[in-house]
Amino acid sequence: MTSKRDKERSERATSAGEDEELSQSTRRAKWIHSVDEHEDRPGQTLATRNHDVICRWAEARRANPATVSSTEHGGRAGVLRFDFPGFGGENLEEIEWDEWFKPFDERRLVFLYQEHKASGEPSNFFRLDNPNREDA
Repeated sequence: MTSKRDKERSERATSAGEDEELSQSTRRAKWIHSVDEHEDRPGQTLATRNHDVICRWAEARRANPATVSSTEHGGRAGVLRFDFPGFGGENLEEIEWDEWFKPFDERRLVFLYQEHKASGEPSNFFRLDNPNREDA
């Protein structure tokens, strides 16, 4: 059952040019369309498909675009990740941004992320969400 609030959020996302078939977690997020837009409060989940926003978020954390080794599909990056310095990443293979964004765009993924934790500290939280996946 969809609540009135979820329906309103979905309508706002759709009217903002987003997909009608968004997952629940993506519909609850605040959509960011440019590098000039930011969270309303620390800990807020944000969503974007904007390449500049994603690059700036990663670069601020010194994270490099990466893929999980041995997950490629037809010469394209498979599982997309970021390699954060000092956080392991032994099975990650760093790739160029254009190699990272090609499958991101083809799969119509949504970048869910936080700028800051609720405590105000910078956050490395992110998730790549498929708009056709439904959360429980």
